[in-house]
Formats: sequence, structure tokens, C-alpha cells
Amino acid sequence: MNVYTEKDYPPLPEVQRIGVIGAGQMGGGIAQVAAQAGIDVVLVDVRREQLEAAMELMGRLLDRQVQKGTIEAADRDAALNRVSTSTDMADLGGCDLVVEAATENEELKKKIFKGLVPHLKADAIVASNTSSISITRLAAATDRPERFIGMHFMNPVPAMKLVEVIRGIATAEDTYRSIRGLCERLGKTPVTAEDFPAFIVNRILLPMINEAVYTLYEGVGTVESIDTAMKLGANHPMGPLELADFIGLDTCLAVMQVLYDGLADSKYRPCPLMVKYVEAGWLGRKVKRGFYDYRGETPVPTR
Repeated sequence: MNVYTEKDYPPLPEVQRIGVIGAGQMGGGIAQVAAQAGIDVVLVDVRREQLEAAMELMGRLLDRQVQKGTIEAADRDAALNRVSTSTDMADLGGCDLVVEAATENEELKKKIFKGLVPHLKADAIVASNTSSISITRLAAATDRPERFIGMHFMNPVPAMKLVEVIRGIATAEDTYRSIRGLCERLGKTPVTAEDFPAFIVNRILLPMINEAVYTLYEGVGTVESIDTAMKLGANHPMGPLELADFIGLDTCLAVMQVLYDGLADSKYRPCPLMVKYVEAGWLGRKVKRGFYDYRGETPVPTR
């Protein structure tokens, strides 16, 4: 593995080609907004069927924008033509930036980075879309911690304007400036977050969701009453349990565990009921069952 000092790095070029690792909801969304901003994208996943599903979803979302009149049909076609797919990380070799958008699992992400770095250009930046894991620790699994940064997009990526930009302890200033500028090119608003567990949004949001699950667990309210109370009482567009299902209960649990382990404060202890749902495989919308059952025409509370 090559080890660079900051002065050894070539000057950063303008980002013209982006690689995205992981063709799930987040990775597909990142690929879409980059392609719509005129940037070529290589979308990589270990499963060909996942890549096909991501491209199909991207096409549907762009079709919807055409129908609404927000883009022209030619813009849709041009965006789709800018995205190529692959199951081989070697195809990321020509990218100026590679964004990892895999499952929120630290060991998996480190394994991905170890497999990625031999294929990268010397001046390439690596970013993680992690929602909670230490950027400094992830950067240490690469040959270029100065060229490593966090880019935490919000879900759904095409609709949400925010990107949290997180510097690790070694992230170089030019890397940081380049990524902030890129976020603006993508039509997003970057905010700088320090490299502490769960950063800003999830540091605030996930404990609220966890507390809603405790409120359910302790019998203070039902699924329906908790969500209705927060929508009407706090003017939230979505109740916390509905939002947990949208995010994925496995992701919610992973973030809470990072907070609990990283800050050693009992207020971040994951609710046992959330653990039970994850153990049961009831992970929310993506499997059609979580705090609501989505298998019928309308969602039905499961508790």
C-alpha cells in the first residue's frame, strides 16, 4: 500500500467523473444527482440485479420530473447516458472521486476501501456516505487519508438539499474545499460537521426516533398515537416510527449503537424493542414490514 504525505499528492483536478460504490437507495440517488449535474458516473455493485434495479428506479424518477415539467426529455436521456454500471471495482480507475455508499457496517466499508485503493488514480479523492462512522478510522483503511472525506447525503438524495461534509483528522484543506464546491455543483447545500459519532443530523434525529420506540415499548402510546402526536403536535411531516421504517430499522439500530459505543452515555442505549424488530427481520419499508405492515393497500400498525 502506498503511503503519501500531503505534499506528495498531485494537484486536485475538477471532478469530472465520479464512481459510486453501492447501488441501493443512497448510491442510486447519488449517481442520479451527479449525472443530472453533467458529471459522468460509474455505478458499482457486487450484484448485477441491484444495478439493473437502480437504473430502472432512476429512469422512473427522471420520467416523473419530465411529467412535472421540471426537466426536458432530452435532459432525462442525457443523465441516463452519463451513468455506466459495473460489478468490477477496477472500472473506477478513471474516477476523480469515488463515493462509498454501502451498508452502515464499518468492517464492510473498510474491506471495500482496501479493495478499491489499488485501482485509484494518485489524485483521486475517496468519500464515504456513512451516516455515523468515524471518518478518521475509515480513512486509515486507505492509502490516502489526506484525500479522504465524509459526504453524508440525506435520503432521498434527489429531493433532499443537505450534504454533511466531514473531515477526518488527516483530511487536507484542498480536499475539503473541492468537496464543498462539488456539493454546490450538485445543487446541494453543504454543512461542515466535525468527526464525532453520527455527526449533526443523526446525532439529533436518531435519539428522537429511539425515544419514540421507548415510548411504544413502555406502553405510553401506540404506533398510531405516537406518530399522530408528533405530526400534529410538533408539525413533523412524518411521525418518528414511520420515519424509522423509511430509514430502515437496521440502519437506525446501527447508528444508535455507534452513538452508544462512541459516547459511552446511557441516554443513547438502543431500545430493546428496536433490537427485537431487527432480529425479526422487520426492517421497515424495504422489507414491507416494520412498525407498520406495508403489504396491503394502506400501512397498518404492527403494534
